[in-house]
Amino acid sequence: MKHPVSFLRSVGLLEAISYLILLGIAMPLKYFWGMPLAVRICGSIHGGLFVVFCFALWRVLMNTGWPFSRAVLVFIASLLPFVPFFIDRRMRAWAAADSNQTPA
Repeated sequence: MKHPVSFLRSVGLLEAISYLILLGIAMPLKYFWGMPLAVRICGSIHGGLFVVFCFALWRVLMNTGWPFSRAVLVFIASLLPFVPFFIDRRMRAWAAADSNQTPA
């Protein structure tokens, strides 16, 4: 099974892309061209990915030594457009630091 942080990063990037598609494509289709089905489909996909993201974040919090404040930072970053792409680099560094630590 994948490392919890790797899975969180993958789901986080998918969720961020779905958010941008929802905001940048589906919402204009609904409000400018009267196509509400686009928001229904993209919104459902985005909502499902967000739920998976929350579970993945909880799994990382429970299975790694991450402090709660770090999990809150990642969660808040997931709510803002484009920020998950920046926090992904930090998550990669945190995962590398976690794997370099040796147990006492």
